[in-house]
Amino acid sequence: MRLERLRQLKALRTEYEQRRNDARPGSESAARFYSDPVGFATTCIDWGNAGGLTTYQCDLLAHLPTHRRVAARGPHGLGKTTTEAVAVLWFALTRDAAGVDWKVATTAGAWRQLERYLWPEIKKWAKKIRWETLGRRPLDERTELLSLNMKLRHGTAFAVASSNAELIEGVHADSVLYIFDESKAIGADTFQAAEGAFSGADPAGGIPEAFALACSTPGEPNGIFYDIHRRAPGLEDWWPRHVTLAEAAAAGRVSLGWAEQRKRQWGENSAAYQNRVLGEFYTSDEDGVIPLGWIEAANDRWRVWDEAGRPETPGRRALGVDVARSGADKTVMALLDGNIITELRRTDREDTMQTTGRVHGIINAAPGRMPVVDVIGVGAGVVDRLRELKVPVEAFNASESTGRTDRSGELGFANKRSAAWWNLRELLDPAYGHDLALPPDDLLTGDLTAPHWRVLSGGKIQVESKDDIRKRIGRSTDDGDAVVQAAWDDDTGAQAWIDYARRKAEALAGQTDTSETTTPPPDQTPVEDPAAARKAARDAAFRAQQQRR
Repeated sequence: MRLERLRQLKALRTEYEQRRNDARPGSESAARFYSDPVGFATTCIDWGNAGGLTTYQCDLLAHLPTHRRVAARGPHGLGKTTTEAVAVLWFALTRDAAGVDWKVATTAGAWRQLERYLWPEIKKWAKKIRWETLGRRPLDERTELLSLNMKLRHGTAFAVASSNAELIEGVHADSVLYIFDESKAIGADTFQAAEGAFSGADPAGGIPEAFALACSTPGEPNGIFYDIHRRAPGLEDWWPRHVTLAEAAAAGRVSLGWAEQRKRQWGENSAAYQNRVLGEFYTSDEDGVIPLGWIEAANDRWRVWDEAGRPETPGRRALGVDVARSGADKTVMALLDGNIITELRRTDREDTMQTTGRVHGIINAAPGRMPVVDVIGVGAGVVDRLRELKVPVEAFNASESTGRTDRSGELGFANKRSAAWWNLRELLDPAYGHDLALPPDDLLTGDLTAPHWRVLSGGKIQVESKDDIRKRIGRSTDDGDAVVQAAWDDDTGAQAWIDYARRKAEALAGQTDTSETTTPPPDQTPVEDPAAARKAARDAAFRAQQQRR
């Protein structure tokens, strides 16, 4: 009884404070910005060193009350999330002050965009509001402004997954705002679900009312966000805005030096440069091996794994090693654990013995990890030395023939390089349901989107050679090749690890002479069940460690 009484008293106190807040002199100040988000942002937010909104951010917000549907695209880093956060705060606080029943639904192409970026940005700017100007107390982070929602007296703002179109459609209030973040990845059904709120809106600008703000860096020229910007039939009621690189640079949001570096790195005609730097809808070249969108999806999977604390993933463990061929190239090592390229390690100006030592150290730290080393040129020295050390190694000869075919079984490959690059393409293809994760890295992205391909008259796929790519874009795709090699599985080296680990375990147990532990069979030993072989190798290595202890 006493606990229940305390709860009742707390509820009464909260209601009293809300009523007192509404009755304060000047509480009408928030309501006077009802149709003026720019005035709200410039008057009611203390921008400090941030300097305030840019001209194009003001342009976007100013058109929201009049055009109702605003869509913005532009370069990476132009301040889209800040614009959305200000829109949410303006809408929530002015509607609540006016006593209007309101709701804000925020959604994004990926949930982490809401959880990691948009809602933290909303909370960040809420702390900068000049509450005395609005005539009310600050938002209480215990009861009003929570991690992914805001609850005020007359309405609520919340996060919803873009895959949940039914929940979007179920948003009902006298005044509704939809925020579509990273809109290029949001499906048409989600956009269409929001139209229910617009169907009942007062065309004269009264109540009920509905608004939508969609922002994103562009992607491939397809999907509803693209259709909005190309003014497709039926979508003319949207007001699209392309924020250019020049505008973002003039506002100090994007560095022209960064843009120039990305042009050299990715190439002016690459999808990565056109999408992320120029803010243009652009697809990878028709003859590009791996689309940019697939790489970005793999980057998102890597971020999820990273934010989860980098849990151990079961499956094949490999080390792709692309050995530097000249002074301008890098030696790159790509570590694969299960379905995750966990990291890239780059070194400059190392000789083969130093590279061999690094590889040996990585293998010793994780028994069962198979090194896949480019054997052409300088890499042959690394392979030879590893074999002298009796370490199982898969020599990757890009020019040799292979009996592999593509997933359809209809096309073969001109050489192993082509087969390996196509293998990575199929591992990233969303149509096949794979979940390979790649670290978000500009160099890697540029490398993976660089190679072209063609089908030869004999029905074989040929991927552009490393030397031809270097001539075309002015650099070597070292990072991409290391990842390709890590993902490549010849299914030929696992038996070597089984026997190698078994003999090493026996030697540590004192059953055999140590010199016999390092004589693995040839690399091309066939294995009937590679997965079982790899598991047996790891188990043997584990038993060896236990016996050593």
